[in-house]
Amino acid sequence: MKKIFAVLLALVLALGCCSIAMADAADPEALSELLCGDDSLVDLIEEAQEEGELVVYGSCEEAYLAAASKHFEEITGIKVSYQRLSTGEVQGKIAEENHNPSGDVWFGGTNDPYNESAKNGFLYAYEAVNAKNLSKATFRDADGYWYGIYKGILGFMVNTEELAKKGLEAPTGWDSLLDEKYQGLIWSSNPNTAGTARLIVNTMIQMKGHDEGIAYLVALDKNIAQYTKSGSGPSKYVGPGECVIGIGFLHDGITQILKGYDNIALVIPEEGTSYEIGSTAIFDGAAHEAAAKLWIEYALSPECVELADDAESYQFLVISNAEQPAAVAPFGLDPDNVIDYDFADAKANTTKYVAEFFAALADAADDRFKTE
Repeated sequence: MKKIFAVLLALVLALGCCSIAMADAADPEALSELLCGDDSLVDLIEEAQEEGELVVYGSCEEAYLAAASKHFEEITGIKVSYQRLSTGEVQGKIAEENHNPSGDVWFGGTNDPYNESAKNGFLYAYEAVNAKNLSKATFRDADGYWYGIYKGILGFMVNTEELAKKGLEAPTGWDSLLDEKYQGLIWSSNPNTAGTARLIVNTMIQMKGHDEGIAYLVALDKNIAQYTKSGSGPSKYVGPGECVIGIGFLHDGITQILKGYDNIALVIPEEGTSYEIGSTAIFDGAAHEAAAKLWIEYALSPECVELADDAESYQFLVISNAEQPAAVAPFGLDPDNVIDYDFADAKANTTKYVAEFFAALADAADDRFKTE
């Protein structure tokens, strides 16, 4: 009987310690100090904790989304529900819900769908205290509709073993992808669902001019075997060899290499390339507005972005007081060796450019375009 009582007492004490630890972590003053270095967020934290809930739609990879959501819940005491959706899916969902969103915040994923959503009135403007942590003014929307958290470089991932079997050299740039020897070997992503694909469309138009850019994409289509729903989709099939050449963000290739696929090589196109700003934003009409604002502050702090390195996300961070993922350094990528991407043009014209791309493809827009 004494042993049973001792065990029960130990459990009670353990639970009590956990409760005390959670209370300390969620203390508004301590949490404000943790996230921004002073007491600027105390009132917001108290309001957010009164709401007690937050719904996150994430367009980064699942592991990073889960790690960030769980850590936010742990340090704030706010219950977090999260779902992984591609950027195109989130953009379509909030437009359909028409200012009555089922989610509160958007986390990660390519910036072009964020810009389109802001233009159409589906994002909520918030001036974040932790915007001071951004390394450049260009890593945010001027009116506070979105904030950048990381930067990803667009390029190719190639399976060196499969290329060697076929007696082929790796493509060196965008134009070399058009060579008929690569027919059926290239995977990209679907502009209807993937922000990565929309960035590819915009990149070709910005680099080559409007008409030549659309013509290039139509010519490239002749060599593409599959368009995946998600922008990271091609990278996941390069190592196993189902995809020989994948177009996407090079950090997704790094993820696969570090998982053990040493047959993957990364290619930065010789003509130049563009980049994404992985972002975060609040949905207009969010049910948990204070918690959503607190999420933005959290996302712009090292507490959030430094989780990426342990969650298989190896993008370049744009938060000046955060430590870059150590795993990226050996690959020698230069995050500044990119074109001067015109975000204003992308904001104004992405929807039109994507429609023009599909119109130019006509009957070629077949079941290679995956949406599930």
